[in-house]
Amino acid sequence: MVRQDIQEIFRKGSRTYFSSSRFFPRPIREDVSLLYAFVRSADNFVDVIPQKSQAFYAFWDRYKQSLCKKPVGDPVIDSFTDLMRRKKFQPEWTEAFLRSMEMDLQKTTYDSLEDTLIYIHGSAEVIGLMMAAIMELDASSHPHAALLGRAMQFINFIRDIAEDQKLGRNYFPQKDMKQFQLPSLDISAVLNNQNGFETFIRAQIHRYRKWQSQAETGFHFIPYRCFIPIKTASDMYQWTAETIEKNPMIVYNKKVKPSNVRIWRKAFFNLFAAKL
Repeated sequence: MVRQDIQEIFRKGSRTYFSSSRFFPRPIREDVSLLYAFVRSADNFVDVIPQKSQAFYAFWDRYKQSLCKKPVGDPVIDSFTDLMRRKKFQPEWTEAFLRSMEMDLQKTTYDSLEDTLIYIHGSAEVIGLMMAAIMELDASSHPHAALLGRAMQFINFIRDIAEDQKLGRNYFPQKDMKQFQLPSLDISAVLNNQNGFETFIRAQIHRYRKWQSQAETGFHFIPYRCFIPIKTASDMYQWTAETIEKNPMIVYNKKVKPSNVRIWRKAFFNLFAAKL
């Protein structure tokens, strides 16, 4: 059984993922908790002011020790490396994830979409691959799983613009911003070109939808009991995109997140709809 403190890291880290994951079969739900506790713990070192770079690299070192079958006494890390072995995660997936977290210590802007996608590969696409491995999906599903992670991460970028500004970060391609005459995403710059900002955000949401649609063509790989939580989380990200698309300036007023009631309602809808 997964430790309560690991469950708590997951619960605090993501309302949508945590609530949706309640619909996985228990063994898979517990493995998903181990995965998200690990990635959230690493993320927490870099998403603070001031950043905890030394603590992050110490975490990375402990992971390497644990990967060599040397328990380090950290339940998050030791449980994750055990999960890696059981579910046959490729070591380069975790390495890519940690490299992207390291980028958050070193990099604040991205020149092109290609640069942004390098970050997204480690921060989100490999998480999709790990989820596919946990569910023991056919390898043919992996490109779709990676794309779903990419799409969801991109909505996080849009939703978290104000938060990322406080951290001094902007994940959107600078080439795109120049196209819409946005020197930055600071609120003062945005207010000087609100129409440009709103058009820019809707263009980014259009990009998200292309990736999302491509990812959904792989939903048939997912068995029924796992499909419900994946579909529910996906639906909630689409709801977030739709909410922001109607009023892009909302990202400066609040963090757009579905309520627990909305998540559970959608999950039960998907549960019964999938049976029809």
